[in-house]
Amino acid sequence: MPEISRFYGIIIRMYFVDHNPPHFHAEYQGMQAEFEIKTLEVIAGSLPNRALGLVVEWANLHRKELLENWNRAQVPEPLEKIQPLK
Repeated sequence: MPEISRFYGIIIRMYFVDHNPPHFHAEYQGMQAEFEIKTLEVIAGSLPNRALGLVVEWANLHRKELLENWNRAQVPEPLEKIQPLK
């Protein structure tokens, strides 16, 4: 599963040709969660509150890029890296 961003110990990934709805995966200290791109709701798994907040903040800033990567992943085409949260 390609890594598209990494910040504060959080790894963001996307699978190629993954199931709908459009989403991404976040991993932090062995915990994992899936986030729907359009709503930023957790659709599977869980993260600690601090990591959850950072992921939502980052995704809100990069929603357009996440959707573009989702579309690439469905083809599949190589995914673009997305700037980390600073």
